[in-house]
Amino acid sequence: MTAARLVDLYRYPVKGLAGQKLAATDLAAGETLPHDRRFAIVHGASQCDPTAPSWQPKRQFLQRMTDERLALLGIDYDDATEALTLKRDGKQVARGLLSMPIGQELINQFLNAFMKDQRGAVKIVSAPGIAFTDKPEKLVSLINLASVKDIERVTRAPVDPRRFRGNLILDGLPAWAEFDWIGRELAIGPVRLKVVSRITRCAAINVNPATGERDLNIPKALISGFGHADCGIYAEVLAGGRIAEGDALTVE
Repeated sequence: MTAARLVDLYRYPVKGLAGQKLAATDLAAGETLPHDRRFAIVHGASQCDPTAPSWQPKRQFLQRMTDERLALLGIDYDDATEALTLKRDGKQVARGLLSMPIGQELINQFLNAFMKDQRGAVKIVSAPGIAFTDKPEKLVSLINLASVKDIERVTRAPVDPRRFRGNLILDGLPAWAEFDWIGRELAIGPVRLKVVSRITRCAAINVNPATGERDLNIPKALISGFGHADCGIYAEVLAGGRIAEGDALTVE
C-alpha cells in the first residue's frame, strides 16, 4: 500500500458550489477539513431556519442533485477575511465578506438573480460548529482515481473525478480497493483515519462540473456495471496533523 498517494485535496466552503483545491491542510480529530461545507444556501421552502441554522438533510438546501446550475459557479474563499468570491467562466461576478451582513446580502442578491429559484428567495447561512455535509457526523471523503477510471468502462465516456466532490483524492491503488477498508485505519503522515462506510451516490454526480449539464447517468451505470451505487468512502479523523499533496497513504 505504500504506492498509494494523496494526489489532490479539496474543500467545499459552500455546499453545492465548486471545490477549492488545496496544496496542504491541517486536520483535527473529529472534524471535517477546515471550512468544508461551512456555508449552505437555503431555499424558500426549506425547513432550516436561516436565523438559527442547524444541520439538515441536503434537500433543505440548494444542491446539485436538484440545482445543477450551481456547477457553473467557481469560487475563491479566504479563511482570514471570510471573503467569498463567485466566478463564472473565470471572471468575478460577485464578492462579499461573509463575516458582515452587507457582504452576505451582496452574495444573496447575486444568487437570487442567478438561480431564479421557484421555491422562493435563497440565502447563504452558517452556524458555529456546523458543517453542512450530507452526513450529520463530521467526516472526510476519499475518492480512488482507479475506481473512477473503472466506471468509464461502463459509461463509455470520460468521468471527471470532480463529480464526486471528494476531499482526499488517491492514486496508486487497484480499482475499488478502498471498499475493503471499512472498519480499518489509514495513515497519511501524522494523520490517522478510520474508514466508516462507503458513499452511496445520488443524481448529483450526473452533473458535469465543467458545463453544468446532466450528461451521464452514473448511479445507473454503477448499478448495472457493479451491482451497487457506491463510489468513495467516508472516514473519521482519529488523530490530526498536516497533510499535503504527494503524501503516502498506508492501511493499518
